[in-house]
This record gives sequence, structure tokens and C-alpha cells, in this order.
Amino acid sequence: MRILYVDLETQWRGGQSQALLTTRGLITRGHDVKLVAIEGGDLARRARTAGVPVVAVRTHSRRWQMSRVLKQLLNDSTIEIVHANEPHALTAAWLAKAHRKSKLVFSRRVAYPIGRSWIARQRYFAAARIFAISHFVANSVMESGIAAEKIALIYEGVEVPPAISGEQRAEARTRWQFSPDEFVFASIGYLLPEKGHEHLVRAFAEVSRSIPQARLILAGDGPERRRLEALSAGVGLREKILFAGIVERIMDVYAAADAFVFPSLAEPLGTSMLAAMANGLAVIWIASAGVPEYVEPGVSGLLAREASAASLAPEMTRIAQNAELRTRLGAHAREHIRAHFSADVMVENTIRGYEKVLTG
Repeated sequence: MRILYVDLETQWRGGQSQALLTTRGLITRGHDVKLVAIEGGDLARRARTAGVPVVAVRTHSRRWQMSRVLKQLLNDSTIEIVHANEPHALTAAWLAKAHRKSKLVFSRRVAYPIGRSWIARQRYFAAARIFAISHFVANSVMESGIAAEKIALIYEGVEVPPAISGEQRAEARTRWQFSPDEFVFASIGYLLPEKGHEHLVRAFAEVSRSIPQARLILAGDGPERRRLEALSAGVGLREKILFAGIVERIMDVYAAADAFVFPSLAEPLGTSMLAAMANGLAVIWIASAGVPEYVEPGVSGLLAREASAASLAPEMTRIAQNAELRTRLGAHAREHIRAHFSADVMVENTIRGYEKVLTG
């Protein structure tokens, strides 16, 4: 198949990781793929490094400029699929009338209602198929008035790397200056209020009273960072919580950690926790949105039943004090991700989604 994959985000987040995994996987399987991305952005840079052909555009007036770029690409070649990976890309593809020259598909990663404006809704009606990343997201799309037959469930996927070696773990902990006897909780994500990091910091304050050697690393940046840093200082944890910011070598966070906490309040899926599970980490999570679709309480993770420090802290303490439990949860989580949520599974499901669009 000849595929034009479009992502116009300027930041590197979960969707951009999926774009890279998808385009690279498609190329490996013999498909003709071009990625349209922002010049100078992380996605364009990483894609080029990975051998993915990139058509780069500037950020200025990205929708209108991109629509012209897409029109030219669609006129000069026989593109079968235009895959818009985020809303700016969908708008640009719709403006370029990509749906009239090829099959337009769109990856939907959020669960808030589709806008009611004429333009917002026409973009979605123009797509031949909407790829929802969870049942939670698919239901929100249907509730916004999109027919069920236009929606396909394609879970996001992550790479399942070899088991973390003792050497990798030692190097990662040296990077973050964690001592061998410290127990390290990790959390990775964009720092927004709905990600629940305030509850995590307050829970960690309770945990650290009974487990003095506990540490917490928060990887990611965002508008909540300053407030969270002030909160950590206010509860006396300035030296115990590491705000790592945006981490290029994210494996160093997973390799250094003993357990992973995912406190998000309304997560459509959560690729950072998928990756933690793929790395064999025991995880603690809140039953919200799409997360219960891939974690089984007591089998592949520990469930904190509500978004609060009082609910998170006991599970964090339990997992820190029980090595056998951590090992069992982590092993089951890793195999579950390998079987159902790996990057390979995601790419194969995407290809089947394309094929159904082309033959339907």
C-alpha cells in the first residue's frame, strides 16, 4: 500500500511515539510510506534517524500550508491511504480534499466530545474510518454522532524490549543518582491537572514516612510542574522527588525504577504504563477511562480505587514491601503486553484496518 501519514504536532508525546512505531513498522513490512511532520520537531528528527522518509513543513499556518503540501503530494502520486494522526493533520487533510482522492483515516486519542461547529464535524464525516485507541474513546466518538461502522478499535502498542539487565539498571540508577538500597517509584507523563500527579506526590509523602529509602522520579514536563515542585517542597520531599523533565532516553527511567505509578484521572489508554508493563514493572493505577481495558487488578497491577492519596499510598506501600508480588505482577504484565499490546500487534491491526477501508 502507498500511505501518506500526517502528524503536525510540535511536541513529542504518546501520539508521536505511535506515529514513529507505525510508520517504521509499515516500512518494515514492505509498504510505501511517507511521513509528513513539522520541520525541526522531535518526530521528524527521530523518524529520519529511523529511516522513515519525511516530508517536512514549517509550523507557520500549518493547516493551510499543509493542505497545499498534501494537494501536491496527492496530485503527484497515487496515495491509497492518508492517515491523519492528530486533529491538525485531520483539518489539513480535509482542506486538501484528501478524502476525495484517497481513503482518509484518523486516529482518535481523546475522549472529550467532538466539536459541534460545522468544520469540526465535517472533518470527521469526511474520514472513511476513525481508529479509536480504546473502547472508552470509541464510545465517546459514537456519542458525538459518528456511526459505529465508521469506527475501528485499534489499541496503541509499545515495543517489548529484552529484559532489563543488571548492568542497565546500575547505569540508569547512576544517571539519576539513586543508591542501590533506595526503592524507586516512577511516573511518566505530561504534567497536567488531569494526570493526577498531585495525588501521587501527596501519596508519596505518606509512603516515605514508613519507607524512608523511597524515592520518586517524575519524567515529563508541562504547566503543572512548578506547582508540583512547590508542593513537593511544602511536604518536605524536595530531596526525595526528582523532576526529570523531558527525557530523551526514556528507557533510563524504566530501567532505574522498582515500580510504576499511573495516577491519571481520565486516560484514554496510557502508553507510558503500557511501556512500564512491557518492561516488567509492577504497576499501580486508578480505574479510570481506558486503563481497565488492559490491566487486571491483582494479576497485572494493583488498583487504587479512587483518585486520592489515601487510595494510592497503601498500594504503593504494599508493592514496595513485597518483592514476590512485584515479580509476579511484572512478569504477567510483560507477557500480556507482548501478546496483545505490542507495537507489532498494533501495526498488524493498523494494516488490517487499512485493508478493510480499501476493500469496503
